[in-house]
Amino acid sequence: MIRRHELTDGEWELLASLIPHAATGWPRVEDRRVINGMVYKIRTGISWRDLPERYGSCQTVYTRFRRYALDGVFTRALQQIQAQADAAGDIDWLVQVDSTIVRGAHQHAARHATGAAAG
Repeated sequence: MIRRHELTDGEWELLASLIPHAATGWPRVEDRRVINGMVYKIRTGISWRDLPERYGSCQTVYTRFRRYALDGVFTRALQQIQAQADAAGDIDWLVQVDSTIVRGAHQHAARHATGAAAG
């Protein structure tokens, strides 16, 4: 059962092969369960300790999140998924900039020019 704030089957299919697998150590908590815990935490903004038990130990979810972040797993996964989507023509790279939030150089230039002329 897919719950709100969890990855759909299609999303998991894109991501599953990009998640590293430990070769040794304790038996791992299922990757999808842990990733869903990360997604739930990020989407809801709750603290790690408040993660629902269905995601496993909050310490496990946090530890793996931190390891993946430090190792660049999320960055590489995003880049690979974007590259796949771009190759399939699923991304429209049109970018628009709203000039109301961009500080223009002319404001600063005008201030300097005025200051220089007055001095």
